[in-house]
Amino acid sequence: MKHVAIRSGEVLSREIPYAEPIVFARRLHSRSCFTFLDSSLEHERLGRYSYICSDPVLTIASPTGNPLPDIDRILARHRLRHIEGLPPFQGGFAGMIAYEFGRLLEPTLKAHTPPSDIPHAVLHLYDTLLSFDHVQRRAFIVATGYPETDESSRLKRAGEQMGEFEGLLSREEAKPRGSRLISGWQSNFTRTEYEAAVGKTIDYILAGDIFQANIAQRFSAPIPPGFDAFAFHEILRSGNPATFAAFLDYGDLKIASSSPERLLSFDGVNAQARPIKGTRRRDPDPGRDAGLRADLLASRKDRAENVMIVDLLRNDLSRVCDPGTVEVPVLCGLESYASVHHLVSVVTGRLAAGRSPLDLMAACFPGGSITGAPKLRAMEIIAEIEKVPRNAYCGSIGWIGLNGRMDFNIAIRTVMFHEGFSSFHGGGGITARSDPAAEYDETLIKVDRIMQAFSS
Repeated sequence: MKHVAIRSGEVLSREIPYAEPIVFARRLHSRSCFTFLDSSLEHERLGRYSYICSDPVLTIASPTGNPLPDIDRILARHRLRHIEGLPPFQGGFAGMIAYEFGRLLEPTLKAHTPPSDIPHAVLHLYDTLLSFDHVQRRAFIVATGYPETDESSRLKRAGEQMGEFEGLLSREEAKPRGSRLISGWQSNFTRTEYEAAVGKTIDYILAGDIFQANIAQRFSAPIPPGFDAFAFHEILRSGNPATFAAFLDYGDLKIASSSPERLLSFDGVNAQARPIKGTRRRDPDPGRDAGLRADLLASRKDRAENVMIVDLLRNDLSRVCDPGTVEVPVLCGLESYASVHHLVSVVTGRLAAGRSPLDLMAACFPGGSITGAPKLRAMEIIAEIEKVPRNAYCGSIGWIGLNGRMDFNIAIRTVMFHEGFSSFHGGGGITARSDPAAEYDETLIKVDRIMQAFSS
């Protein structure tokens, strides 16, 4: 074991022999409030880090109120230095924020959108965690000593935390004990109904209400006896690896996500959003696959859709960033994943003095790529047409650290297990150029790997 020297106000860390995160996740996933932020598609920048946490010292589960101010106060009181060379999440809050959290940020939405079936947010404060740097092939136990504020007491507690967590890692690897199969999926739309919903959205666009809106269908089915959600996540991460994947086990609420999309990250100075708009399926034939990539890059409809959301995010970030610092270093770049090609843009900005990372979240949540523009009217239309809460879908999963850093995904390609039912969504951005039949087909392309993971 390699110890790292620390200065006052830093976490305690210990390097351990590197192994794939799933190996440790199998040992720990039965622990309380298990959170696995799982970059199963490793990437030099986007999928570089993974984290495993359990047994939090504090849980904030908000059924009605906005928890962000309370979290901000805790982060400010227990602020720790950021250590270069460690993965950026070095202790703090991690968990999920439901799509309907937007109702708390914009009270006018309450009268127009259905309430969530789950808490608006479930965020756990983890004093100890396991972190992975996939580029350097290094792994670390990190301990904060929270909630101690006296430095000697904090370091003593951090050492004790680290020893306890190290003991958990020596457990035998747990084998899956149940099934990962579910069938009998039902959508809240038939094909005809979904195509009519697209047509209605286009009518709103032509009437001048909005420029675009993201319309999704929800698939749901009862969870059979003996179903193992973690075993399902193992299959999903293998068949559809993603840079911002996650598995959360919060008792009656479990979430498996294979999301490729970042909502927001913050490195202590600059914020980054990475909206996805524009999708084509992958094809096993290299020639046809190249043709699909070229078609996506040449699509006026998809590029226009992407640019509209970039403009929305520039506006969102400008609310909390220094004037003149919001930029678009990448516009409509091509990214390819296991089952789809996407157009992805990058929007950045420097956070203004006196603003916190959670001010960024409040300014940008939910992500414009999964709502539409203008955002509030698009969210009202989404609720009117979909008629059901999105819950975890199009919310966010991620972390906000005691070191002032943050990274959250947009929870697309995401499955929720709650109160005896499993559900997931497939959606797409609707513009005036949308073809209803093609939009329906795109929703099926986006959920294809999820369906396969439940049935193969």
